[in-house]
Amino acid sequence: MTLVRRYLITLICLAMLLSLFLSGLSNAGNVNKALAGSYYQPLVCAGGEHTVGLKGDGMVVATGYDGSGQCNVSGWTNIRQVSAGGWHTVGLTSDGTVVAIGYNTYGQLDVSGWTDIEQVSAGDAHTVGLKSNGTVIATGLSYDGQCNVSGWTDIEQVAAGDDHTVGLKSNGTVVATIDNGYGQCNVSGWTDIEQVAAGHSHTVGLKSDGTVVATGDNGQGQCDVVGWANIQQVAAGGRHTVGLKSDGTVVAVGYDGYGQCNVSGWADIEQVAAGAWHTVGLKSDGTVVATGSNYYGQCDVGSWSMAGLFCLVYDHNLNGKIDYGEMVDALIEYLTSTISYSQMIDVLMCYLTS
Repeated sequence: MTLVRRYLITLICLAMLLSLFLSGLSNAGNVNKALAGSYYQPLVCAGGEHTVGLKGDGMVVATGYDGSGQCNVSGWTNIRQVSAGGWHTVGLTSDGTVVAIGYNTYGQLDVSGWTDIEQVSAGDAHTVGLKSNGTVIATGLSYDGQCNVSGWTDIEQVAAGDDHTVGLKSNGTVVATIDNGYGQCNVSGWTDIEQVAAGHSHTVGLKSDGTVVATGDNGQGQCDVVGWANIQQVAAGGRHTVGLKSDGTVVAVGYDGYGQCNVSGWADIEQVAAGAWHTVGLKSDGTVVATGSNYYGQCDVGSWSMAGLFCLVYDHNLNGKIDYGEMVDALIEYLTSTISYSQMIDVLMCYLTS
């Protein structure tokens, strides 16, 4: 049955591509198919003592400590990415502007004038934004130089820690500024990095071969990642580090005083996030799991349903559309058994739906 399905989906896609070609629509720039509505890739993030989730409809939910209003996100709409800081929450809207709420003593919420932003990251008391041209802006507490990013270029991803900021460059190298009390900014020799994460006083990098590197405070073993393999995403918390494996299971190392590393039983996870004292996982069915400190209810995510369309995994442009190239990417992964039949059908239907 699996082989029959594979041939079927291949024939459908080939017929669709032939139809596009015969219709004179082979130019990928002219074949964008709008989805029936706006959909966003669900994700979860973990802050100091709160948890934030982005739903497939662009709405946001939050739970946990709300003493500074950092969980007051129910009115946010058209959000395509969120980040949780120490006592504030940041959201990237579909038009590239940014919203923020929570504690603002140091100006970490002063993002109203930001435009052309592609990614945001919230630190303990500062906020960082990656612009579409690869430059970076930051606002908030910069006592330790964590906002000194004005000279950065060719950046593809940013990560804000407690008092330091990390940037992944397009060539796979990494830059960091500037609090280096524990060596958390000693990343100049890193190469072949695909993703970075910044914790309280440590920095983690995911390499293209699925292994992981880490530097900084290792007092609780949070940098003991040398033996990790087949990792596809990393997250850095207060004093612990989490890794999502390619089979959907999760590993964690570091301080476990609140059970934040108790993830050995997790399965079917698509994304992980690490807070100060807790860990959160987004499952493939859109539900959420969490472990660790729940003093403020930051792990009360059992009722969350973040479900969005699987196809938006391939929405690399984050524009709510699946274009020709993105659909072909999915087809290739289906033919190599990376994604399932039902997932490929979802991508195909998203592409065809107008």
